[in-house]
Amino acid sequence: MKVTSTELGTLDIKKLLVKQSVPASIGILFMSINILIDTIFVGQWIGSLAIAAVSVVLPITFLISSLGMAIGIGGSSIISRALGADNREKALFTFGNQLMMTLTLAIVSIILGFVFFDEVLLLFGANGKIMKPAQEFFLPVLLSVPFLALCMTGNTVIRAEGKAKYAMYAMLIPAFGNIIMDIVFIKVLNLGMFGAALATSISYFLCFLFIFWFFIAKSELKIHWQHLQLKRELVKEISSLGFVTFARQGVVSLLAIIVNHTLFIYGGEQGVTVYGIINRMLMFAYFPILGITQGFLPIAGYNFGAKNYHRVKETISKSIIAAAFMATLIFIIIFVFAEPIVRVFTTDSEVINITPQALVLVFTATPIIAVQLIGAAYFQAVGKAVPALLLTLTKQGFFLIPLVLILPNYFGILGVWIAFPIADFLATLVTGFFLRKEMKTKLVEV
Repeated sequence: MKVTSTELGTLDIKKLLVKQSVPASIGILFMSINILIDTIFVGQWIGSLAIAAVSVVLPITFLISSLGMAIGIGGSSIISRALGADNREKALFTFGNQLMMTLTLAIVSIILGFVFFDEVLLLFGANGKIMKPAQEFFLPVLLSVPFLALCMTGNTVIRAEGKAKYAMYAMLIPAFGNIIMDIVFIKVLNLGMFGAALATSISYFLCFLFIFWFFIAKSELKIHWQHLQLKRELVKEISSLGFVTFARQGVVSLLAIIVNHTLFIYGGEQGVTVYGIINRMLMFAYFPILGITQGFLPIAGYNFGAKNYHRVKETISKSIIAAAFMATLIFIIIFVFAEPIVRVFTTDSEVINITPQALVLVFTATPIIAVQLIGAAYFQAVGKAVPALLLTLTKQGFFLIPLVLILPNYFGILGVWIAFPIADFLATLVTGFFLRKEMKTKLVEV
């Protein structure tokens, strides 16, 4: 049966949320497994220092490629609302402008990355022995950034059309490709960090090929050359909404810089390795919550554009309930299996001794983060850039970074780990306040 964007405004919200969220969750799961297995492979086959190197490089590449994600999510909010209002021409021009913006900014970022190659690595925490493996991993991955950026843009547009299964396929392909090529390049050919980077880069290209095929063969958005012409008003709207996502990733990257340097001061290379394991688990364990959030975005955006505010409120409440249930389950699993989880990554006895406690502390406030994630996503979905930006930055920018800078002065390395749940709790309070106010005053049927 052919899936069309109009289903976003007609299907039962529960069924629609499942239909949109499950494929998104599966896609994020396999992307997370990809990152997780990548870390396990480099940790087991190359060494624990390699985990630290990957922890330094990935925030850099994600920062650059998040330009594509930012443009994708910003433009997709416009596309969802345009389709909801039956303004297909605006949707087409938005997509064309997204492509041009993503490609231009990705190429500029790569040039800057090569010019300031070592300086960027040092900035992100490639201290001491971490520098050499970080250099080997960074070079091939940097070259693949345009493909990754275009994939991130295209994937969000696919979801905006309501075709969540194809968005899922786009995430599965690089995940499986990377795992297979990791085995070939690291284990069989013994190419070390360069092999790990090569596998990652090729997997991004495979994803790009699939998304390119989708927009040629399956998409409702059949753009022509005129749609690639940049329009000032669209570029401005895409940028204002997309800046929310880019600012979030920028703050995440800034956080990585501060955490890596702080951990190096208080725990040396070992401290950075511990965070590398925890950070991979953060990416992996939150996959169902992030999937629900991704599924929520096009539903909320489409129905807001169609002025079906009762459906928007129903989507918010049901998304929060589903995400909170999954978040609680995640925390229970982490709490019970912390040490076995850590042993999967490394055989280093010192790392195994200190990581489980840190892992549990970082995940302590997980059961309440649903309000924070869905609340910030709502404002982005409906095109309210300023509150979306502020709420998105609340956890990492307004709370976590200051706490990471302050608490270690009193509690040492423990201060880094307890900063995470404190920041989650404070951010949830703030987001919950503004979301409740919005639902009571703005989402009212005329």
